[in-house]
Amino acid sequence: MEINGAIGKVDYQGVKREASFLMLPGVKAGDYVILHAGFAIKKLSEEDAKETLRLIQEMVRVEKGLDA
Repeated sequence: MEINGAIGKVDYQGVKREASFLMLPGVKAGDYVILHAGFAIKKLSEEDAKETLRLIQEMVRVEKGLDA
């Protein structure tokens, strides 16, 4: 969403959180990133980000028994 120095705000499916971009210089608002423990650790292409989100949603459905 926004980056100010090494700190920024991210949006994950409507949940907004503060995150550190100290380990991932050069990203800008609108980029897709992987977060771990509040740190952006990898930049993704839009295609890879959408596929990752799809896989996470599929895992949640399977875990909840909704994979039928």
